[in-house]
Amino acid sequence: MPPADTGASVTVRAAASPQSSTDTSPSAAAPDPESGKLRPGGPGYRRMSFALFAAGVATFALLYSTQALLPAISTDLGVSPDQASWTVSAATFGLALGVIPLSAVSERFGRRTLMTVSLSVAALIAMLVPFAPSLGALIALRGVQGVALAGLPASAMAFLAEEVRAKALVAAIGLFVAGNSIGGMSGRIVTGWVAQAWGWRAALAAVGVLAVVCAVTFRLLVPKARHFAPRSVGPRALARTLGGHLADPLLRRLYAIGGLFMTVFGAVYTVIGYRLVAEPFNLPQGIVGSIFVVYLVGTVSSAAAGKLVARTGRRGALYLAVGTTSTGLLLSLSDSVYTVLAGLILITAGFFAGHAVASSSVSRTAKTARAQASALYQCAYYIGSSLGGALGAAAFHAVGWEGTVLLGLVAMLGAASITLYATRKAVAERRLLHLEKAA
Repeated sequence: MPPADTGASVTVRAAASPQSSTDTSPSAAAPDPESGKLRPGGPGYRRMSFALFAAGVATFALLYSTQALLPAISTDLGVSPDQASWTVSAATFGLALGVIPLSAVSERFGRRTLMTVSLSVAALIAMLVPFAPSLGALIALRGVQGVALAGLPASAMAFLAEEVRAKALVAAIGLFVAGNSIGGMSGRIVTGWVAQAWGWRAALAAVGVLAVVCAVTFRLLVPKARHFAPRSVGPRALARTLGGHLADPLLRRLYAIGGLFMTVFGAVYTVIGYRLVAEPFNLPQGIVGSIFVVYLVGTVSSAAAGKLVARTGRRGALYLAVGTTSTGLLLSLSDSVYTVLAGLILITAGFFAGHAVASSSVSRTAKTARAQASALYQCAYYIGSSLGGALGAAAFHAVGWEGTVLLGLVAMLGAASITLYATRKAVAERRLLHLEKAA
């Protein structure tokens, strides 16, 4: 993709001597492809950051809008936890289904356009969700809303990879993920207190209003794409592209790690409300919603992921994320509300750090068709969320919170095993390279 021409490059050419104009050296013929991209402190970077932050807020606020309300929905509609959990899983599964085809649409019409349309449609559906007459209708609307939201995640990652300098990419994606954490937190806190005062339907309406505000903010602030080149992606070409990404062992590992982290996150946050409103805690709905203020920890850990990778490397950061999440799961087994809160803090910090590292690594690893590479990651990620929510609720319904924690620990063991395999493979490759150089 050719870099955008800048005023500085024009000035240099105008001032060049006749001798320099005939210079055919590689350095003269190949301008820096990063020169026209956004960078921290540069023009447009702050607007881009705020716009994508708003999109991230809306994405998680909408996607998980019913999660903190599940006990109230179960009581009002007379359904079990595993049945009510499908109001969350339907949205995440819809997103997983829609993210790949919509990423192909973004190749033709642009990331910015698709993100705008997706966010607008999802916000419109959010205004209809409170009026769902039954659990089935609520699940159906949530599924459609998930498909609408699918245009945001993969397009956002591809947009950032194309428009932001490589050295700032992890930090930029970290800010988008931080918006996810703010959206998840604010959505749950708002719904918790509104539901306690006026019921769960009014709480969902409040999230809809928040989404509309975010959609307008995004459209007003998001800068025009300067490095996007439209192209048509037919079904066969899309299949070849997806096959190429899936053939890459590193990308496959990153997809699996993202899915496993999200399995834990989906299970814990789908079920935690049921645990906290029951014995021995007996917390009211508003307090349960306020527990999700721990999402602020995710904001910090995801935004700091770039510094963590710089200090420990990608695999080192993933080991820390796995260890932090697993420790939090074990602490959550306590009957002390303060210890459970500490566990949730560690789970949230570990999850968001792991997600930011894995998702940014996908964007950097894929050299072509980044939207499809990111879409595959998002597909695995939200399938993990759907499975985590459904399986976590089923395990809780069957054996209690211990079953949900066991599911999370198994997922983290899988993520650690994949990372360990990658570490041993990298060590073996370096050793072989050293032997070849010595020979």
